[in-house]
Amino acid sequence: MSEAITTRDHDTIRKWAEARDGHPAKVDTGGKGGILRIDFGEPEDRLTQIDWEEFFRIFDENGLSFLCQDKTKDGGQSRFNKFVSE
Repeated sequence: MSEAITTRDHDTIRKWAEARDGHPAKVDTGGKGGILRIDFGEPEDRLTQIDWEEFFRIFDENGLSFLCQDKTKDGGQSRFNKFVSE
C-alpha cells in the first residue's frame, strides 16, 4: 500500500498539486472562505478558481493540514488528497 503524508508546508502542497496539473479552487459556501479543493485538468463548473495566495489564506485561517498520496498502490502518480483539521 502506498503511504500518505500530512503537511502544512505551502511549497510542498503547491508543488504536489502542480505536478498533477492541479489548480487551487474552492466551493463557495456563501460565507467567508469556502471549502478548499485542488482542481485537476479542466476547471469544474461547481468550483471557483482562486489564486494560491487566497488558497493559503483560507488554509491557514482554518488551521488545516493537507493529506496526500504520492503514488498509487501500483506505482502510478496519485491524485488522492484531503484537507484535514488539526
